[in-house]
Amino acid sequence: MRIEKDLVAASATPLVLGILAEGDLYGYAIIKRVSELSGGGMQWTDGMLYPLLHRLERLGYVSSSWGTSEAGRRRKHYAITAAGREALADRQEQWAVVADALRQVWQSAQRPPAVTEGWA
Repeated sequence: MRIEKDLVAASATPLVLGILAEGDLYGYAIIKRVSELSGGGMQWTDGMLYPLLHRLERLGYVSSSWGTSEAGRRRKHYAITAAGREALADRQEQWAVVADALRQVWQSAQRPPAVTEGWA
């Protein structure tokens, strides 16, 4: 299944903030986690993730620091900030409203139309 760009873009910020709320990670690990969470349905690239991380850093939602991996490679690690946690809580509320509205409309769309007396 292919997920349309606008849906990926709309979900990117809360998804990354939610992932970082689980713990600090470097870019590749974030991309891998997105793939895991979506059952492979979302395949992000570096070109999509890093501009988002830089924007979140400019907004003060994410901080970064350089570290060394177990293999000795330098990697930039990202962590959610207090402002990022507040933004995540706000986004969670917004998405809950959207998800509930979608659930309701999809459930009503699955029910057969009601038969009105006299309309046959």
